[in-house]
Amino acid sequence: MELELLPDTGVASIRLGMSVREAVQAGQAMGFLPDVNDVNDVNDGDEPGQVFLEHDEYDMEFTLGFTKGSLTDIEVWRFREEDADVRVTFDGLDVFRTPSPELLRQLTRRGHSVEENDLGYDTLPELKMIFTNHSSFEYPMDDEGHPLYFDYVLVTSLSFEGPPRAPKGE
Repeated sequence: MELELLPDTGVASIRLGMSVREAVQAGQAMGFLPDVNDVNDVNDGDEPGQVFLEHDEYDMEFTLGFTKGSLTDIEVWRFREEDADVRVTFDGLDVFRTPSPELLRQLTRRGHSVEENDLGYDTLPELKMIFTNHSSFEYPMDDEGHPLYFDYVLVTSLSFEGPPRAPKGE
């Protein structure tokens, strides 16, 4: 399975702006199953909400964020099975199998503005995307013990300020 990250649009067939029902159905069509309690808790009201979708075969998740019943952000979490037959791509690059520093270099070479920070949140601000590798899952590590690949990508339609910044003086 290939899942393409589409800034300002969504991920694969899940589109920003969809209703809860539409987004969950799009995820189900790709084999991602919702937590029924999440779906029942998110409504068309003013309160934001989230729906968690999981793909059992790939041990991979999406978290769908809704505001006023409309999909505003999609969190894509890396598969935990290294041999999973899934690719998550952006601009032709496999974002979860290309080493993080190399992915950022390639994105910069392709003309994307990349903001890196010491907290590990790497941002493409004009595209409203954040890449990070902060999960507690045991993913492949480099020689220094740092995660080799990104394990999370956020695609959002919300006003974007970029990643958190380290306090001055640290």
